[in-house]
Amino acid sequence: MAEDGRHYSEHDDRVGGSFPVRRRKGRGPFRWKMYSDTNHKPRNRSSGASNPRLRFEDENGDVAMNDHELLRPRFSPYGSRQSRRPDSWHDREGGPSNIQVTMKQSSERGASNNSNTQWNWFKVTIPHGKKYDKNWLLLKLQTVSGVPFTPVQFHYDGHKAVFYVEDSTTADALEQRTRRIFDKDSYRIIVKVNTSMPPSSISSELKLEEIEHIKQCMSKRYDGSQQSLDLNSIRSDPDLASQNIEVVLNRRNSMSTVLKIIEENIPELLSLNLGNNKLYRLDDLADLNSKVPNLKILNLSRNELKSERDLDKIKGFKLEELWLEGNPLCSNFRDQAMYVSAVREKFPKLLRLDGHELPPPISFDVETPTTLPPCKGSYFGTEEFKVIVSNFIQQYYSVYDSTDRQGLLDAYHDTACCSLSIPFSLQNSARSNLADYFKESRNVKKLKDPTLRARYLKHTRLNVVAFLNELPKTQHDIASFVVDVSTQTNTLLCFTVHGVFKDVDSKSRETVRAFSRVFIAVPAGNAGLCIVNDQLFIRNATTEEIRKAFVTPAPTPSSSPVPTLTAPQQEMLQVFSQQSGMNIEWSQKCLQDNEWDFSQAAQIFTQLKAEGKIPEIAFVKQL
Repeated sequence: MAEDGRHYSEHDDRVGGSFPVRRRKGRGPFRWKMYSDTNHKPRNRSSGASNPRLRFEDENGDVAMNDHELLRPRFSPYGSRQSRRPDSWHDREGGPSNIQVTMKQSSERGASNNSNTQWNWFKVTIPHGKKYDKNWLLLKLQTVSGVPFTPVQFHYDGHKAVFYVEDSTTADALEQRTRRIFDKDSYRIIVKVNTSMPPSSISSELKLEEIEHIKQCMSKRYDGSQQSLDLNSIRSDPDLASQNIEVVLNRRNSMSTVLKIIEENIPELLSLNLGNNKLYRLDDLADLNSKVPNLKILNLSRNELKSERDLDKIKGFKLEELWLEGNPLCSNFRDQAMYVSAVREKFPKLLRLDGHELPPPISFDVETPTTLPPCKGSYFGTEEFKVIVSNFIQQYYSVYDSTDRQGLLDAYHDTACCSLSIPFSLQNSARSNLADYFKESRNVKKLKDPTLRARYLKHTRLNVVAFLNELPKTQHDIASFVVDVSTQTNTLLCFTVHGVFKDVDSKSRETVRAFSRVFIAVPAGNAGLCIVNDQLFIRNATTEEIRKAFVTPAPTPSSSPVPTLTAPQQEMLQVFSQQSGMNIEWSQKCLQDNEWDFSQAAQIFTQLKAEGKIPEIAFVKQL
C-alpha cells in the first residue's frame, strides 16, 4: 500500500502498458495512474474470490520451499562416496511390532480440503528480508503493526523472508504498515501480503496409519549391529511411494514424526544419514542431541545448506564424523583448508569430514573442576628492598592524593618518562566512566599512528608532574596495595603496584577504579628512589575489588608521627608498637580506635592479623 493509502499490485509495475505519454503535473515521469488507483471493489480476505493480486502469486498461491530445481555446478571438496547399504532392524528384540508412537490425529485447525477454508491463510513476504535477523524483524513487525501474531513456517526464500499468518486482521495490519517501517539504516521495509493455501507444516498432518508405514520403512533402514539409520532419499522410498506417502524432511511435520520415532525406539542411535533430502535449514534438528545423546556420525550430504551458519543449530553435537559434500555451502570456501577450519570451529572434536581423516583435535578439557590458587601477597625480594619500596610508596601516594601534586617533582628524574592507558574495549567510548582518562590514553593496541604514540608520552619531570596535576584528584586505598618487585640491581629497581582508588570530585565520588602502575627507579640520596619511567594503567574495578575497597581506613598523614599524647598514652604506644610489630602511626590508630584499652586493642589486632586484613605497610618502620 502506498503512503497515501492507495493500493498497488504486488510488482508495482509503474512503466509500460498503454499509459498516456503526456505527463501530469506533480506526478513525475513514473507516477501515472495505476489499475489500483481506479475505483474497484476491495478484495475479501475471507473468501477465495478472484483478486488482481493473485495474478502475480506463485502457482496455487503457495510458496516454493526451495529454488534449486536447476542445480548450479558447485565446488565439492572431495569426490563422491558410496553410501552404506541399508539393512533391516527386524532382528531387534521385540521386532517392529513393539514400536509405539503417539501422535496428534489432527491439528487444532485441521487440514480440511473444504474450499471455504483453504484460502483463510495469508503469505507474508519481506523483499530483501534475508539481511535481517529473524527475531529483530518479527519483533519490529509486531511492534509497529500493534497486532500480536504467531508467524508460521518462517523461512528465507532467496533474498526474501517469508512466513504465514491465519488471521485476516493481522494480515491487514501488516500490509498497512508497508514502507512505514524503517530498519537500522533508515531504509523502508516493504511488506507484501497475499492470500494463500495453508502452509505445508499445517496442511500435511500425517495420519496414524501413515505413521505406521513410516515406522516399518525406517525399521528396514536400520542396522542394529552398527546402530545406524539410513534415511537417504527417504521421500522416494518405494515402500512409501506404493502407499502414496510423502516424507519430506524439509517440512516440520515430517521431520518431527521421524525424530519422535527415533526418540521412542532407538535413542541409542550412533549414526544417522539424512543425505539427499533437500534440507535447506536445520532448525528442526536442534533438539536431536537431547533425543539421541550418543550420536557420533551425521550425514547431511547432497542437501541444500547454503552457509556454514546453517550448522549453528547443531554445533552443540559431539560429532566425530560429519558429511557435508554436495551442499552449496561447500562452494563458499577458497580452499579445503578454510572449509575444514570453518567446520572444525563448530565441531572441535570432529575426526572425519566427508570421509576424510582430520588431524587429532587440540583439547584442553579438564576432567575435574579446578580453582585458581589464592592470590599471593606482595613480593619485595629482600627486607632491605621492602623497607625502601614501602617507604617510597607511602610517601608518593601521600603527595599524589593531596590537593597539590607539585611535591612529586622530587620523586622524578630530570629525564623521566610517563604514560597512561585504559582498556582497549573502553577506548572507543568517551561516555564511559573512564572518560576523564580517555583523552590521554596511550593504548598501543588502539593507537597505530606513531605520531600520536609519541605525543602521548610525557617527557621530563616538569611535563610529567604537570600531566599528573591535570588528572582527577584521587584517594587511594593503601590497604589494597600489592607490590611486586620484578628487577633489582645496585643501580636500578623495577616494581609494580596494584590497588584501587576513587576520584574525589563530586561527579564520580562513588566510582571505585583499579590500577596497575609500573615504576622504574634509580637510587637517589640516602636510601631514596628517583623515578625514570612511570606506566599507569587504569580500569574499572571488579565486584570483588569494590566489595573489599576502603574496608580498612588508612591512617591520616601527619607531619608528626606522634601527636600530643599524655605520658601514659605515649608509654602504652611504645609498648604496643614493640609487641605488635606495627609502626607508631598504625599502633596509635589501633589504640585510639579501641579508646586506649590495651587488652581490647591487642585482641582486635590479633584477630585482624590472623584474617590477613592488616596491610604490610603497617609494619614498615620509619627510617
